[in-house]
Amino acid sequence: MTFPIRIGARGSALSLAQTGQTRLALARALGVPDAEIDQALPIVVITTTGDRVQDRRLLEIGGKALFTKEIEEALLDGRIDLAIHSMKDVPADQPPGLAIAAIPERQDPSDAFISAHAESFDALPVGARLGTASLRRQAQALALRPDLHIEMLRGNVDTRLRRAAEGEFDGILLATAGLNRLDRTEAIRERLSLDAFLPAPGQGALAIQSREADVGTDWATALNHPLTALAVAAERGAMTALEGSCRTAVGAHAFVGEGHLRLTTEMLSPDGSARWRRVGEVDLAAGPAAARALGLELGGQVHAAAGDQEVDPRTLDGTLDG
Repeated sequence: MTFPIRIGARGSALSLAQTGQTRLALARALGVPDAEIDQALPIVVITTTGDRVQDRRLLEIGGKALFTKEIEEALLDGRIDLAIHSMKDVPADQPPGLAIAAIPERQDPSDAFISAHAESFDALPVGARLGTASLRRQAQALALRPDLHIEMLRGNVDTRLRRAAEGEFDGILLATAGLNRLDRTEAIRERLSLDAFLPAPGQGALAIQSREADVGTDWATALNHPLTALAVAAERGAMTALEGSCRTAVGAHAFVGEGHLRLTTEMLSPDGSARWRRVGEVDLAAGPAAARALGLELGGQVHAAAGDQEVDPRTLDGTLDG
């Protein structure tokens, strides 16, 4: 790959922050001096449909793929050379000609509770208004607190934090990793349990997407974190088996321990009244293919037990979002 290497990103503050951080690591791997980064590794901002449409639920207009579609088209057209995505926004299947070239070391995968008044999720008053843009988080919250009123919350991180601070909601849920990358951790009241709020597959990880020809290059090897890639392979295997999307409440998290990977995956009914979960392990030495196979196996078991829990957007009452 020759310079310049054009990096595609969404225009949100979070996307630009994580792209800038990854670009700096890429510059180190390629030996690009700081003074030459902007010329050698320019960032190309691409507004996606998911960014443009803020007044409708993602599950009504095509799902989370709308955060990647236009960027992937730019990769295939040759307008950019790399793309930096939040891994949890990347669909299970890659478009022909594209691949995930590297997965850097993962940030904190937990969900964060933010509130102007309540010190913790458990401290929310009965009947409190909880804002979220995730069916998974909604279902997990209602599994613990069926008294809560879940209200739709979309927009960038700053918008969501502002709306919480102004009292539109009694509490909101966001990904801890995004707040870390934006240096907004002062807003966090509580980092939620990974057991009670099992994260979305790949949450906290980034995906560096490229054309297939660039997979296995020196820079990709330098940026890839093998243990994170192994965990993500297991989680995305479960996501594939569970047909995870913004229409289904699906969680998966792989813990990498000494010599083994332990995967937990689940599906919930949208109202949180039912929860199906499986846990399994695989040796680290078995590699990514075995980790993905574990995810597919456990996800298949959960899907067989839970059946079809997909939400039909035509039946929604205005409280759900993708």
